[in-house]
Amino acid sequence: MTRVLTASRALSSRLGTTGLVYLALAGVLLVSAVFVAARGASLLTAANTVDLFTRSSLLGFLAIGMTLVILCRSLDLSVGYVAALSTVVAGLTMAGDPSRILLGVGATLGLAALIGLANGLVITRLRVNPFIATLGTGLVIKGYLDTQFQGPAGSIPAAFQTFGLSRIGVFPVSTLVMLVLAVLAVLYLRRTRTGFHMYAVGGDSEVARLSGVRPELPVITAHVLCSVMAGVAGLLLASRFGTGNTLVYNNGYELEAIAAVVLGGTYLLGGRGGVAGTVAGVFILATLDTVFNTLGIDPFVKDVLRGTIVIAAVALYARSQISRTAVRVRFPSGGAPPPAAGPPDPPPSPEPLAQGGKR
Repeated sequence: MTRVLTASRALSSRLGTTGLVYLALAGVLLVSAVFVAARGASLLTAANTVDLFTRSSLLGFLAIGMTLVILCRSLDLSVGYVAALSTVVAGLTMAGDPSRILLGVGATLGLAALIGLANGLVITRLRVNPFIATLGTGLVIKGYLDTQFQGPAGSIPAAFQTFGLSRIGVFPVSTLVMLVLAVLAVLYLRRTRTGFHMYAVGGDSEVARLSGVRPELPVITAHVLCSVMAGVAGLLLASRFGTGNTLVYNNGYELEAIAAVVLGGTYLLGGRGGVAGTVAGVFILATLDTVFNTLGIDPFVKDVLRGTIVIAAVALYARSQISRTAVRVRFPSGGAPPPAAGPPDPPPSPEPLAQGGKR
């Protein structure tokens, strides 16, 4: 047993958190394929592969933005409402006219950025807890949508619907766009000063401030980018529905995004993790959904199983973090500690003065 634990810790230190998440993804795919095959079906058919990638794209957009926010030790519960509002803005602005596609995309992303800016300013300047601030923003958007729109709004031109409906082989265009944005987000975190500052603020905002970092700027930037990604998700939903849909916020996208981020190895208290692991977490959840739909599992049981898997995965990750930090620093060789110290040695006697010397 001790050898197994030692080997697992060595593997964890060698692969890192992101490597372990991708190893878990491979394991989930293998176990799911075997389980579905035992039920007389096949998981790796073209239809199921397309379904898996289609599910991953929408959640991926939201989870990428949520990763940036959580790295800064913040949170955004308004992304589902922002996505719903974005479908309406896109539908009303485009109004079925292909010549208004760029205007619709710009208006949608611009409004989403303003909402993210408002969230960031409320959190950093007014010192409102991110949970309360973003939840309040989401409720304001919900109230507006419920009072102003009673059904579908606007129309999406057929040329823009290709964003959500077309694919290249088994890869939907939306999934390819999501992967491109994920790569850009990884480069942003690893190659830019603001990306480094997001990790610093998430690790310890006071230490970051003493190091010359303005903690407010990375947090505001993360919330703006998170809302923009929610706007992209809204554009994807609008392209699939062909119109604006005000009831999108009922699907609990924000909670799924948080689950994917944490499942991908990002520390919920900020400072550790990244988008690469989040993408793996997204594909794990998408794989589970595809398996459940292939086997026709009851939706209630599906939610219970997904929640159990997420809790178990996060518990294992937290346990590995504790094991990694609980290391004997003074005695790394594992040997016995030195004998207890005895009474202190007496002070040394003064050196005799040289002959003929003076004190």
